[in-house]
Amino acid sequence: MRITEIGAGTIGVSWTVLLAAAGHDVVVTDPRPDLADVVETGVARFGSPDLLDRVVCEPDLAVAVAGADVVQEQGPEDLAVKREIWATVAAHAPAGALLLSSTSGILPSDIAAELPDDAAARLLVAHPFNPPHVLPLVELVAGRRTGRDAVERAAVFLRGVGKDPVEIHKEVYGFVGNRLQSALFREAVSLVRDGVVSPAELDRVVTGALGPRWATGGPFLSFHLGGGDGGLRHLLEHLGPGMARRWADLGNPALDADTVEAISSATEDAYGPSREALTTGRDRAETAVLAALDDILEQS
Repeated sequence: MRITEIGAGTIGVSWTVLLAAAGHDVVVTDPRPDLADVVETGVARFGSPDLLDRVVCEPDLAVAVAGADVVQEQGPEDLAVKREIWATVAAHAPAGALLLSSTSGILPSDIAAELPDDAAARLLVAHPFNPPHVLPLVELVAGRRTGRDAVERAAVFLRGVGKDPVEIHKEVYGFVGNRLQSALFREAVSLVRDGVVSPAELDRVVTGALGPRWATGGPFLSFHLGGGDGGLRHLLEHLGPGMARRWADLGNPALDADTVEAISSATEDAYGPSREALTTGRDRAETAVLAALDDILEQS
């Protein structure tokens, strides 16, 4: 299968590594002058250099999408830019190509608003989580004109490269994962800003309790099990009033210049300037967690 990746940023290169490792031919397109160097460096960083044998760089978008079975876009989070990209894709990609956007929050109906019906019927959001070559989840979000066949094709394609597609049944800004992240981060910013904890201490609270819990069960299952024999119903009957009081007391910080400076500086002080080592450590840890979960599931 031939896949065209639009955008050679972190997400695009990560997708390229995953798809090439799955045996697909990948065409990466981006107007940046250093495209080949960026792709080569990224593939070597995230995967094996021999994956480049399946990767071609083509800066011309119209040429890059010709002959593609699947087109994946991860351009800037700018609706006008995305509409311009997809207009070019619709004019030059094969009529049956599956059209996927990695947008983190823009609605697929808005992206496809100016496309002809045949292209809009094949376009949907396939939102991964960073880094896509490690984390399995992809949120599938159909637009108002997306055909059911396109959603099913996308799910089959993604499962074929080791992903876990979850269909989101209603268009909402930010979809599900980013809305959850935003809610947690809003309270995290509030707690740090108000001097309750430092960024590093808050991260320890998450990685030492909430992270492992949610990695193995998620919020609903975790609370369901936490309710004992009565499950979630029992837990909410007994602890729900306290939870509701906490909801009313949650912070609502403004991301103004002072807040951004304070939390950014505190985080930089905690973790230092080297993102390379932190990123490598993150990828190794996440891979190990996922591998351990797979082993447990296989044994159960």
